[in-house]
Amino acid sequence: MDIPARVTVLERVPLFKGLRPDELEAVAREAHERKLEKGEVLFRQGEDAAHSYVLGWGRLRLDQATPDGQNVVLRFMGPGDMVGTVAVLRRIPFPATPLAIEDCVILAWSAGRTAELMTRFPAIALNAVAVVGGRVEELQARLSEIATQRVERRIASTLLRMARQSGRRIEGGVEIPFAISRNDLAEMTATTLHTVSRTLAAWEQEGIVSGKRGSYLTIAQPHRLVEIAEQA
Repeated sequence: MDIPARVTVLERVPLFKGLRPDELEAVAREAHERKLEKGEVLFRQGEDAAHSYVLGWGRLRLDQATPDGQNVVLRFMGPGDMVGTVAVLRRIPFPATPLAIEDCVILAWSAGRTAELMTRFPAIALNAVAVVGGRVEELQARLSEIATQRVERRIASTLLRMARQSGRRIEGGVEIPFAISRNDLAEMTATTLHTVSRTLAAWEQEGIVSGKRGSYLTIAQPHRLVEIAEQA
């Protein structure tokens, strides 16, 4: 990626909010580029957080292994998303493993370089507080969903969250523009593959969602999904 392309990516990153164009260019020049092929991992859960990353293009799936060996899909990540940055800021090991589900180009800064940039551009340090707080709030919301919501509400909330983060408007509704399997949804919502399959099949019959095997999932009736997610 050339410098202007890097700047375009960084303009979407909350950590660099409020930086002037020349400051964003300076940050972009400090980055190292890394390419990942589909199926490769960027780093593994438990490794020291030696670098912070921003996804330039492509898609990542963030997986976390529980103490009893279960895999949990935390989220899907797209261009402009920060990867591992909170671990660097908190000086803790990486809490999850990012897996490339498409070929990716990633921008990287060492932990030391990240600290230098925060000193050089105080806005980054101020943004870092909001970034860490936002991730904590997101985690608390996810835990609350799992603990208190029925399965259908959890699935609906998860699909709506992905639509907000990555969805694109098409003629048939809102498309989630990357492959997500029913097993992925089961791991994201702490339920079984059978339950996800049964729920999606029912929603497809009602016309709420659509998507043949091997194609992207489309939310055809977002308002109905909102109603399901908000049911008491």
